[in-house]
Amino acid sequence: MTTEQPMGPDDIKVIHNRIHEQSVFVEQLLSEAGKVIVGQKYMLERLLIGFLTNGHVLLEGVPGLAKTLAVKTMASTINAQFQRIQFTPDLLPADLTGTMIYHAASGEFIPKKGPIFANIVLADEINRTPPKTQAALLEAMQEHKVTAGGQSYSLDEPFFVLATQNPIEQEGTYPLPEAQLDRFMFNLKIDYPSMQDEITIVRETTTASPEMLKPVISKEEITTFQDLLRRVPVTNNVVEYSVKLVGSTRPINESAPDFIKQWVDWGAGPRASQYLVLGAKAKAILEGRPTPDINDIQSVALPVLRHRVLPNFNAEADGLKVDDILIQLLEHLPE
Repeated sequence: MTTEQPMGPDDIKVIHNRIHEQSVFVEQLLSEAGKVIVGQKYMLERLLIGFLTNGHVLLEGVPGLAKTLAVKTMASTINAQFQRIQFTPDLLPADLTGTMIYHAASGEFIPKKGPIFANIVLADEINRTPPKTQAALLEAMQEHKVTAGGQSYSLDEPFFVLATQNPIEQEGTYPLPEAQLDRFMFNLKIDYPSMQDEITIVRETTTASPEMLKPVISKEEITTFQDLLRRVPVTNNVVEYSVKLVGSTRPINESAPDFIKQWVDWGAGPRASQYLVLGAKAKAILEGRPTPDINDIQSVALPVLRHRVLPNFNAEADGLKVDDILIQLLEHLPE
């Protein structure tokens, strides 16, 4: 009887070959999504990175920029259970997680599971619901478990929360607590489309019926790919750069630049370093490279860090947004 030899974590060639064999779905997935979503390549690629790294994603932008459509489109390309939850001011935690229902025939209470029991959950306009309901979602995101009727239930894997959010300046919104923001791998800012993209959008949405998309990958294949991705080797200098970058966002750090100490109240925690490395791994694989480099860390830095760094009043007085500070930090930090 022969047994398969375990694949060594340092065997870059073997790992790369296995990933190449199992990543044929990537182009198919992006191609299917492109039938519905015009432009927004950056957003689609970052959503895909979230899927592959098992990271939750928060999309932020004014209404009408296809945030919800993008999430529903990506979900349509994966053969997994999808649920959309419209967050409203009167949404209760039980509406999310479910409750216990009395069954008269048996004389027992039986669980009625809520819409959170899915593989891909679209939390639409998440900042329009009160903090109590947001906290129920936090448990699911953090533990991959849900408490309903006093009992704890494990969620099916893979489990993604893809949330949309309207800008905080709009009326009727509840800012997400820092603990919940930190559970999102990415915070993607969605901009208005270019003029050419908008012309294409208008033409395609006013002259033909929307195309039906087909799944190109199963949830089991996603889980397998997630496990394989974590085995992608990373050089020491890439890991050290990511940790140094995150550490430089903390004003209490002696090595932080002076402008960070002047403009930032609170920096990113260790989870940011983990997400930088995972995101860099996924980006390298999407581009057909066996291992990530520092450029990959820099390319995912803004969506990983922007919701983890809190500018202070000095930055506001100087007219600076968090992205302005982070861009300056990336330019300042030596490779």
